[in-house]
Amino acid sequence: MAATSISAPADSYQVVHTYSHDPGAFTQGLVYVDGHLYESTGLNGRSSIRMVDVYSGKVLQKFDLPANYFAEGLTDWGSNLVQLTWKAHKGFVYDRFSFSQLRTFPYEGEGWGLTHDDKQLIMSDGSSYLRFLDPTTFRETRRIHVTDDAGHAVENLNELEYVRGEIYANIWQSDTIVRISPKTGKVLGKIDLSGIIDKRALGNSDAVLNGIAYDAAGNRLFVTGKLWPKLFEIRVQPHR
Repeated sequence: MAATSISAPADSYQVVHTYSHDPGAFTQGLVYVDGHLYESTGLNGRSSIRMVDVYSGKVLQKFDLPANYFAEGLTDWGSNLVQLTWKAHKGFVYDRFSFSQLRTFPYEGEGWGLTHDDKQLIMSDGSSYLRFLDPTTFRETRRIHVTDDAGHAVENLNELEYVRGEIYANIWQSDTIVRISPKTGKVLGKIDLSGIIDKRALGNSDAVLNGIAYDAAGNRLFVTGKLWPKLFEIRVQPHR
């Protein structure tokens, strides 16, 4: 279903700060850890993981994946980073400090977004389902079906972030983020980010919203998109 037809309370937002972002980064995963952004960028031959300075957008550390991999979602787990790939059915685990690859793991289907709660990894595959994975074995432990107030399936769930007990998910090729209950899969609210960036200045149909990172200590929420020159810190104002 189209993001505009998702039946759920509509939250508003306020831009708190605007920062620079690499306009060449095809953002697929974004996470905030210990004062830095870690970013997974996609496309074959351009896929990478990066450590990025929030305030300047400068890439401080970078590891390029082999050209046969199209990188996707990214999350942290302990001192590691975990990264998905789109169609290779393979994920990578890196040491967060050196970016050295520690192991790989297999999974079925496509890899899209990745985040975690305090016990499990949470993965999207472009469908209306989210999978929960054991962070040690990477085996699926359960899954939830994401539905709106009308009971309709919400598909194209992409980049994910766990925020104050809820799962935030970008809806691919839209300006919408949905807030999901990790217990039931029910959409608790939707955030329409239309107008946050001038689409005419982007000049690429693939330059869509795709990137959510949460600074739990500072209670800051960051969003960006593929090939966007800007990163936004926003404040969500839930529907009352």
